[in-house]
Amino acid sequence: MNFETDPLKITADLIRCKSITPHDDGAIDLLKTILSNAGFSCSLVDRGGISNLFAIWGAERNGKTFGFNGHTDVVPVGDISLWSVDPFGGEIKDEKIWGRGACDMKSGVAAFVAAAIDYIKNSPPDGTLVIAITGDEEGDAKDGTLAILDWMESKQIKIDACLVGEPTSVEEIGDTVKIGRRGSMTAHLTVIGKQGHTAYPHRANNPIPALAKLISKLANYKLDKGSEHFDPSNLSVTTVDTGNKANNVIPSKVTASVNIRFNNLHSSKSLTKWLLDETNLIAEEFGLDISSTFKVSGESFLTVPGNFSTMVQNTVLNETGILPELSTSGGTSDARFIKNHCPVIEVGLVGKSMHQTDEYVNLEDVLKLKSIYSSILKNYFS
Repeated sequence: MNFETDPLKITADLIRCKSITPHDDGAIDLLKTILSNAGFSCSLVDRGGISNLFAIWGAERNGKTFGFNGHTDVVPVGDISLWSVDPFGGEIKDEKIWGRGACDMKSGVAAFVAAAIDYIKNSPPDGTLVIAITGDEEGDAKDGTLAILDWMESKQIKIDACLVGEPTSVEEIGDTVKIGRRGSMTAHLTVIGKQGHTAYPHRANNPIPALAKLISKLANYKLDKGSEHFDPSNLSVTTVDTGNKANNVIPSKVTASVNIRFNNLHSSKSLTKWLLDETNLIAEEFGLDISSTFKVSGESFLTVPGNFSTMVQNTVLNETGILPELSTSGGTSDARFIKNHCPVIEVGLVGKSMHQTDEYVNLEDVLKLKSIYSSILKNYFS
């Protein structure tokens, strides 16, 4: 197996790049070199200090265009003393590759890069292959895949279907693929009262009881019971803070944050209205000012099951003996941006070790994932 088609070697080399968002440390250049040498036309689509790569093969050909998407950036390692291996060593031992990004998702990128190169060399399709890789998936994601999609639009480049290589499997490779994701939004709440001495509460206006009632009401409200392809939406209180270090002072301000993971029965707009309505009721009841700010990470979306998802399911079944479940579980991914461009499905490894200390991936699974991607390409273009 040549270096450029060996997903294990590519995975290990990528892990050795300390590409903690927003730093790249050579990961994008490594892939650019591999893909350019294989005949892909590569463009760096950097924006906002983020390194991104767009690679295309067969741009002058007729037929369908298939895309792969992934990221080379990783989360921080945390307390390095808790690691038993070098988190950026790419060490291979015990039939595993170890290091930050091994699972999420440098191995996925390596697998589809190797599969794509193998495919165009051995049975070039009557169509076009696109590989889009970002260094901003684990961060704010404003200058990553979005930058690539904006650049593609400016160049009038369109893909017909896309596969994201995120870890999607639960217990064994192939048991789950993602056809959508719940949306995610965060609300930051601030209640302003009047500071005072705890011995004279009538001279103050304590904001804490108002916030306590509000977040209790929000947390106990059942948003829905789920929908055909989605689990129920949920709201989680993530922080409550007064910044008050004195036990004889009623604080003047208290803040809280809540995060909502919502299905396709809601939108960020409808949930924002609900939150504001509930906030205004409490503000009026307690005679306090309550302000709110909102951050939307992504709307819920669904790639409706059909020919694309059926092909992917059958391909995974043939490669693994497992018919994968079509799922919308988990957090957000860059598929939330791609869904505005074309149908998108996520297919990847078991995600048990992602973001953990001693992150790893099984060697056999990486090779199997490359085989799955190769067969998906064959079946898509045929």
